[in-house]
Amino acid sequence: MKNKSKFVQGFLLGMLAMLAVVIGIGAGIYFSDIDWNASQDTTATGRAEKKLEALEKIIDVYYLEDTDKKKLEESLYKGLFAGVGDPYSMYYTKEEFAELQQSTSGKYNGIGAVISQNMKTGIITISKVYKDAPADKAGMKAQDIIYKVDDKDISGKDVDKVESLMKGEKGTKVKVTVYRQSEKKYVDLMITRDEVKLPTVAYRMLDKKIGYVQITEFDDITVEQFTKAIAGLKKRGMKKVIFDVRDNPGGTYSVVCKILDEILPEGTLVYTKNKYGQGEEEKSDSACLNMPMVVLQNEHSASASEIFAGAIQDFGAGKIVGTQSFGKGIVQQIVPLTDGSAIKLTTEKYYTPNGKNIHGKGITPDVKVEAGTDSRKDIQLEQAINILK
Repeated sequence: MKNKSKFVQGFLLGMLAMLAVVIGIGAGIYFSDIDWNASQDTTATGRAEKKLEALEKIIDVYYLEDTDKKKLEESLYKGLFAGVGDPYSMYYTKEEFAELQQSTSGKYNGIGAVISQNMKTGIITISKVYKDAPADKAGMKAQDIIYKVDDKDISGKDVDKVESLMKGEKGTKVKVTVYRQSEKKYVDLMITRDEVKLPTVAYRMLDKKIGYVQITEFDDITVEQFTKAIAGLKKRGMKKVIFDVRDNPGGTYSVVCKILDEILPEGTLVYTKNKYGQGEEEKSDSACLNMPMVVLQNEHSASASEIFAGAIQDFGAGKIVGTQSFGKGIVQQIVPLTDGSAIKLTTEKYYTPNGKNIHGKGITPDVKVEAGTDSRKDIQLEQAINILK
């Protein structure tokens, strides 16, 4: 294989040893002609390169079917990042990176649903279905558990991979099999993809001059939508506000900081530290949304949502209502590579203004309120309204 990186060579020393053992067992196949220690290079990368060449030869000679050389190479890079042991660090192929960039722009061709993954169980759940989007028209519902995409079991796959499987050209179809917990049965949904413009911010006026702003993701388009929402609510006489980041899986670090800058007075919004103790601070100016506020969160509020809630809580600008948030207090950097591919790597921890890192812990609400079982009654929202009255 050409153009092997030193990273890949080092990775193979550990990860491919097991493969070598498995290949040598059964079916009467012997590889006594291969000297695994023939390389005079005593470095790990040198030994790994020799082993890689031998393993490629075995596959070429003995594997029953033809192989896709590009896919083999891409799998090595993916395996390297899997070996890091961090579910948030990964390698993107050129195609996957293009899809990632599209998703953060706020427009894409797909089904129009937000998905989230429980990092302990790996289960991928539908967090939200956008009204009138293809998924909504096909009958998909929030809290559906994704089981298969185009009849392929997605168990154990990364949430980004599953998301990419459901995207595709406008007019094409995708079959999504879900487990509907409320009905205790599997449901097959045939969905026709279309262009989806993501409404990441929804807003309305409640009673008593209370504005309500729901933020479903922190994407590139969210800042503009958020600014428009606040301006519209102010024109309607808003004097108090509820921000709802329940089921918000996060988004872009810079976006949530820009939004917090509109809300909070001068001060440190969040700061980061890498493994060398180095980091940066994100600060707000003196212009702010000077009114009482409440933030609604739940166990699916993660990452940028927790930066949002944590800053408002530490500034003393508002109360947090709901349940303990997810607990993702680390930051990933995306690094584009020259061939169009990219890597995402966890590089820093982030800290709330008062110095708390909430990774694995989450943001503790000031007022704990469970969601309740009656879907017709939002008791968390009711509690937020009572606080502001």
